[in-house]
Amino acid sequence: MSQALQSAAALVHKPDAGMMMTTTPSIPGHRITEVLGLVRGNTIRARHAGHDIMAALKTLVGGEISEYTKMMGESREQALDRMKADALERGANAIVGVHLTTSMVMQGAAEIMAYGTAVRVEREG
Repeated sequence: MSQALQSAAALVHKPDAGMMMTTTPSIPGHRITEVLGLVRGNTIRARHAGHDIMAALKTLVGGEISEYTKMMGESREQALDRMKADALERGANAIVGVHLTTSMVMQGAAEIMAYGTAVRVEREG
């Protein structure tokens, strides 16, 4: 297994290991030394029939549908982890311009995609 792939595999167990991420185009106190290109990560999740029954009951009384909140949160983290792994494979130590999108791909299934620009940065000064 290549060094980048080993690093990417380790990232799954330690998500923020050395990878700075920001939604802004730069990182204060750092200078971008190299732009490595677009990186992305995605996952597609389907609803669970049992959760649908609970959600239907919840709509009668109102309130948060915590099963779906948890599923979407886990999906976002998985998409971000996959994007970080893509960036590590390219030799990046940061990702700028991070965005998340959600789209329905079929009845009961949604895709979460994380994307940004992989860069190498160094501290200023």
